[in-house]
Amino acid sequence: MASDEESAAVDTIEMPAPTAWPLFAAFGIALAFAGLVTHVLVSIVGVALVAAGAVGWWRDVLPEERVEHVPLRPPEARAAAVVPAPEKVAHLQVGRELHRVRIPVEIHPYSAGIRGGIVGGIAMAAVAMLFGVISHGSVWYPINLLAAAAVPSLAQASVAQLASFSALGLFVAVIVHVIMSLFVGLLYSVTLPMLPRYPVVWGGLIAPLLWTGMVWASLGIVNPTLNQRIDWWWFVGSQIAFGLAAGLVVSRSESVRTVQSWPLAARAGLEARGVSPEKEPHE
Repeated sequence: MASDEESAAVDTIEMPAPTAWPLFAAFGIALAFAGLVTHVLVSIVGVALVAAGAVGWWRDVLPEERVEHVPLRPPEARAAAVVPAPEKVAHLQVGRELHRVRIPVEIHPYSAGIRGGIVGGIAMAAVAMLFGVISHGSVWYPINLLAAAAVPSLAQASVAQLASFSALGLFVAVIVHVIMSLFVGLLYSVTLPMLPRYPVVWGGLIAPLLWTGMVWASLGIVNPTLNQRIDWWWFVGSQIAFGLAAGLVVSRSESVRTVQSWPLAARAGLEARGVSPEKEPHE
């Protein structure tokens, strides 16, 4: 008997026996919460399943744990022993630049994103108003279209009404346009350093086309009036004008190193001679 047990210990490995009781307990918890929005009987059944699952699970481990012996592969089929390689490993030194995989290592200052958003917003507004003048003889047409998402009266207005001046429409359109321009400009300052080469191409062409696709897919719900009366060629042109102007302003600004390039002691806030790097101001 002893020799049989020793042979089993050598040729098998002891593992916890499989059990389905945790699934019963989990299903019971789901039913218990589902009963809060359906019927109390569902919760009662769920609590009963939780109790049964808990008892069954405990009996699998108390007073003695249920185990099973999994047979091992023959020695010739097992993985070979690990043999240390004679080559040396180059260890990273704390504080050296460019040893982190986090991206980006440098970003543009936030002030550059704000400036880029302002310049891009002006370029975009100029193209949009040019569209209004050419298509409807009025600079107020695109402005009122933009404000129609938040002003119900403009959403139901005729073409003639949209082409006329509206103080409320101008106020709402300016607020929406300024907020969106500044937000996208700040995104440019953070994301452009992460894109491979040619940031103006990414920010001036690829990003506006992707944004146009997203707007085209959702505009029917967000602003049905604008969706029915928009000229997509002019819309794409205004987005590209924003992207080129904002991308040029942001990409030409001086980059700021991120904190990840600092030594560990500096990132931890320790103040000591020879420890603190020359911290560049984050604007």
